Amino acid sequence: MPGAIYAEGLVKTFGDVKALDGVDLDVPEGTVLGLLGPNGAGKTTAVRCLTTLLRPDSGTAVVAGIDVLKHPNEVRRSIGLSGQFAAVDEYLTGRENLQMVGQLYQLKAKAAKARAVELLERFGLADAADRPAKTYSGGMRRRLDLAAALVVSPPVMFMDEPTTGLDPRNRQSLWEVIQELVAGGTTLLLTTQYLEEADHLAHDICVVDHGRVIARGTSDQLKARTGGERVEVVVHEREHITVASEVLAGFGKGEVAAEQHTRKLTVPVTGGAKLLAEVIRELDTRGIEIDDIGLRRPTLDDVFISLTGHVAEEATTGTDDDEAGSRDTRNRKGKAKKETVQ
Repeated sequence: MPGAIYAEGLVKTFGDVKALDGVDLDVPEGTVLGLLGPNGAGKTTAVRCLTTLLRPDSGTAVVAGIDVLKHPNEVRRSIGLSGQFAAVDEYLTGRENLQMVGQLYQLKAKAAKARAVELLERFGLADAADRPAKTYSGGMRRRLDLAAALVVSPPVMFMDEPTTGLDPRNRQSLWEVIQELVAGGTTLLLTTQYLEEADHLAHDICVVDHGRVIARGTSDQLKARTGGERVEVVVHEREHITVASEVLAGFGKGEVAAEQHTRKLTVPVTGGAKLLAEVIRELDTRGIEIDDIGLRRPTLDDVFISLTGHVAEEATTGTDDDEAGSRDTRNRKGKAKKETVQ
């Protein structure tokens, strides 16, 4: 059975550019799917198609068991959406914004008011509840928009880069809210360029580039595909790089990468902390002074770079035309190889 969010072969074009080029997604009920990708990869276009804001050129989409193309109004009653930019009425107060959303969802006035109070407190807006939203900072507007998306606790949520513009404390607070929602059975599709966010929240991850899913799996599966453990050493003297490389080559399971300007050497290994102790002893025996040494696993940043060829941008674009234009530039540089983690 398809999950709470299901898409097969979604295609969407803007002019000569394919924003989506056959995207497949399947999100089981009560889980979080992290949709990762650089600017222009197609993440926002996918969200807009799944939430009935755009009609795909072809493909199938089912949300909460409802066909998105055949019954868009029913889909809207079953989902919550927080887009990239805060969609609040600037002339209403924070409290009035939330009460209005509740009444649009046909909550009774008393219930809408109570829910507004609860959400204002949860998102740290209680002190500004009766100020017009136009007096709010950008981060406050973002939090108000997120609160509005949660007024009716929908079974399926879409959050398009929800923590962009939030400070670390408010980002952590939102993570806690998301975890509470999912623990209560909510299904969430989350787009983000904060790789730590996907690592922390997502049960499964899809990496999207050039309008296609180029890799999918759990965080651990994606990291394992990139490579296992690595020993990193920073030598104190640049002239010791050659000898240190020879030492690491004797313990490594691949080539030693050396950065001359940082004096850092990296080599893939197996053996964990025991091997690290042996490396330290051998470097000491050879008289090589080190400034730093450590054993680490690949991060999602490593995964992202290996798949897309560059780091994730943290700036966001605002329109599908921006997505299409950004991707059109990258299309001329060649398409990413499709990789699927089994």
